[in-house]
Amino acid sequence: MQASVTVTPARIPELLLGLATVRPVFLWGAPGIGKSSLVRKFAESLGLECVSLLGTQLAPEDLIGVPQIRDGRSVFCPPEAIARDEPYCLFLDELNAATPDVQKAFYSLILDRRIGNYELPAGSIVIGAGNRATDNALARPIASALVNRLTHVHLTASPADWMVWAGENGIHPWVTDYLTDRPDHLWSAPPKSEEPFSTPRSWHMLSDALHSFGPALDEDTLKVITHGTLTPAHAVSFCGYAKIVRHTFGIEAILKGDASWPQRIEDRDLLFYLAEAFRGRLVKELPANREHVSPSVRQIAYRAKSLLVQLAEISVEVAQTVIADDSDGQPVLPAWFLIEAARDMPRLVEARR
Repeated sequence: MQASVTVTPARIPELLLGLATVRPVFLWGAPGIGKSSLVRKFAESLGLECVSLLGTQLAPEDLIGVPQIRDGRSVFCPPEAIARDEPYCLFLDELNAATPDVQKAFYSLILDRRIGNYELPAGSIVIGAGNRATDNALARPIASALVNRLTHVHLTASPADWMVWAGENGIHPWVTDYLTDRPDHLWSAPPKSEEPFSTPRSWHMLSDALHSFGPALDEDTLKVITHGTLTPAHAVSFCGYAKIVRHTFGIEAILKGDASWPQRIEDRDLLFYLAEAFRGRLVKELPANREHVSPSVRQIAYRAKSLLVQLAEISVEVAQTVIADDSDGQPVLPAWFLIEAARDMPRLVEARR
């Protein structure tokens, strides 16, 4: 299902309060952006126990129950997890990953709030969640009859929301500081190949590992845990950031001329990170139009071209990332600066093409 309107995690409690208390709701979103934790937190705010059923691990009889003979008639007895006396939040996680037979078993539970003769206690709420087929996750088509029984809300990752949550939940300062500088690295689209990718969940996992290893964490181990949790490019960048934190060596020192670009092969991750920081500084400092270039900005541009030359002498590939277009093929740096770069560094600009 494609999203025409998306919401951030901060809006979910408000929406669920108005929707889930009167009708079943389905939360759509990419893996790892916090759907399950949002539902559990919402249920807790209402004073309801959250009972999770995982669609991929259910058979129809797990919902309908098994028959028993009472007074010569068979009666289906729903499982203990569902058949409760007090109101609760029934969370149908990975609902759209369930088999068609299991999805059918959910119909009456979702629409009529009952299974056989058992009816959910008054005050109970039903919330489903699942990934989209475009997320390269296990997702089956949902029948129109089930689609029409739910209110659909599409969730998107929000760096601002996650940083607030991170500050309240003891996320490692390296992670929060890094994502403050690179909020675009909080989430990346799931790859088609089997490899880690960055999500709020994976950053949380990395934070747990950093806390677990503590100050004794060495660079080789850091590479293992970052490449085991994050998108490869983000892992390289984070390792470079960690070196800066440990060695108090950053882009400011390079811009001022107090330090030079690292040249060791083993510091290539640091070089990539510094190049990204350099690019971000140029985006911030250089105006879009040449007529707005002041003498101080002209000095910054001159210094930037000098640093680009030095960077290209170490690695043309890394230097090219500074002047590269964005993911949509649009220039990030001002056109006037790129023209000057083309004049002064033709080899670098040719590599960019």
